[in-house]
Amino acid sequence: MTDHEHATENICRRLVGRTAVITGAGSGIGLAAARRLASEGAHVVCGDIDEKAGKAAADEAGGLFVRVDVTDPDEVEALFEAAYDTYGSVDVAFNNAGISPPDDDSILDTGLDAWKRVQEVNLTSVYLCCKAALPYMRRQGRGSIINTASFVARMGAATSQISYTASKGGVLAMSRELGVQFAREGIRVNALCPGPVDTPLLRELFAKDPERAARRLVHIPLGRFARAEEIAAAVAFLASDDSSFVNATDFLVDGGIAGAYVTPL
Repeated sequence: MTDHEHATENICRRLVGRTAVITGAGSGIGLAAARRLASEGAHVVCGDIDEKAGKAAADEAGGLFVRVDVTDPDEVEALFEAAYDTYGSVDVAFNNAGISPPDDDSILDTGLDAWKRVQEVNLTSVYLCCKAALPYMRRQGRGSIINTASFVARMGAATSQISYTASKGGVLAMSRELGVQFAREGIRVNALCPGPVDTPLLRELFAKDPERAARRLVHIPLGRFARAEEIAAAVAFLASDDSSFVNATDFLVDGGIAGAYVTPL
């Protein structure tokens, strides 16, 4: 039995018959979420700009792959339309795609092009995905939207990635507003706020700057970065009826960072 099979063998199936659309499904948190939601019975629609990785994720989850540039309104519309046409509903939207490029750094060094690119992928894409998903959910009278923000939407860092931080703050504020606006239509909207996660994106960033990794790790009370599967478990909770009274909030899964002043030795 693999570690993944062992971790999921006793998972309850809370999402049987529901359709979950995931962006950035080809790797990291998105891939872990695709596996987890499928294990709970969901029809998983994997959206990604990387056709090879996205298709592999969909095949593993027994779902549908749709190539999507999340900054393109027409392609985002087509993603959710494909989900509805294939499975008959859009019950969960995990708007997760994002980037963290090395040229997004201190405000003193980050150029306008880098700023705009991160805002487009991390924030505008969430706006487009919410805009596309909401009409389906309103017709159904139910739905859960989970937008990937970050613990940096709540905290400041001297190791700044200024556009990333600003984009995630925008995701948090937008999620809160949508959660309030559509609450009485049976739709919940929450901002998932992970701490640093051991993903290829983070590994690539920190491999280029080990000092940055060490400087961040010391602030985590648990003493390690999160596993993608731990974030996926929170996604599954927010997607399910177990979180039926969780709405318009920042759902922190950060190992205690936001609650810490001095961490253990």
